[in-house]
Amino acid sequence: MPQNLFVYSEKKPKSFSMSVLTLVSTKNGQPTKGGLEAASYGVALSKQLNSEAVAVVSGDLQDGSSLGDTGIGRILKFPSPLTDSGQWAKLAEHAAKLVGATAVVTSHDHFGKAIAPRVAVRLGAGMVSGVTQLPQENAVEKNVFSGKASAQVEVTAPIAVYSVTPNAFGVRSEGGTAQIETIEVEVGQAKEHITSFEPASADGQVPLPEAELVVSAGRGLKGPENWGIVEELARALGATTACSRPVSDIGWRPHHEHVGQTGITIRPNLYIAAGISGAIQHLAGVNQSKTIVVINTDPEAPFFKAADYGIVGDAFEVLPKLTAAVKALD
Repeated sequence: MPQNLFVYSEKKPKSFSMSVLTLVSTKNGQPTKGGLEAASYGVALSKQLNSEAVAVVSGDLQDGSSLGDTGIGRILKFPSPLTDSGQWAKLAEHAAKLVGATAVVTSHDHFGKAIAPRVAVRLGAGMVSGVTQLPQENAVEKNVFSGKASAQVEVTAPIAVYSVTPNAFGVRSEGGTAQIETIEVEVGQAKEHITSFEPASADGQVPLPEAELVVSAGRGLKGPENWGIVEELARALGATTACSRPVSDIGWRPHHEHVGQTGITIRPNLYIAAGISGAIQHLAGVNQSKTIVVINTDPEAPFFKAADYGIVGDAFEVLPKLTAAVKALD
């Protein structure tokens, strides 16, 4: 794999006739997984359009090699960290005009959901949120009706703004090089301020929206004191724990673990659900998982209809056996 080369320049970046611009969120000086997925999508789209792939970031970027590896050719770096979505939108507008962007790409998470609509308005662009694939024949696919169907949406405006559904496109390695250029933009005063930040989980688990492996449980676990078997399987797999809404409502588990239509929508590679019947509201938040494994004592549980693999059995017996099997593979 080629070594990534990064060149810092205080000079004003040159303007290009056409490009795909990706808005990349960072955390602790590194691009987030959602940012890398958006960058991968932006690179693939730029190849379709035979244009340049550019990314824009704000604040500290300790090492941009992960962005360069996705195939991004240029990184426009705004020196100050921005947490205000209005300021970020102004930065994105400036960057899009600077590089002649015909498409703007970002992640379909809290970052992209707050910024993408603002950018679309500022650029007079057409916007499609939550895309899952690259455009085909001028139309791009997205999920609708809580994932029960898909729609093909065509953007007729000169500029398109796309937000990419988490885990739909993935992070792809191109092994390219990138040049980092500092840009200065007047973004105005912040109207949003973060007064405090407390991580939802201090145990090192990957946040649910980013998790590729999830172990979830419902009222079939009978009480919070029994959650140890769920957590043990999650640790063995390197997975994140989750729960159904009734479980979080009655206080067995924290609300940030609630997945479903009214909680967090996830799209992991593997979703294991134990003791969850599969109400339609829960399915709406997890049915885009690539592989669903359902464990339930009731063979008529609705969740089995959506499962790729089903185990009719007691979670108190099945989960420890799965944990033992996983550990035996180490």
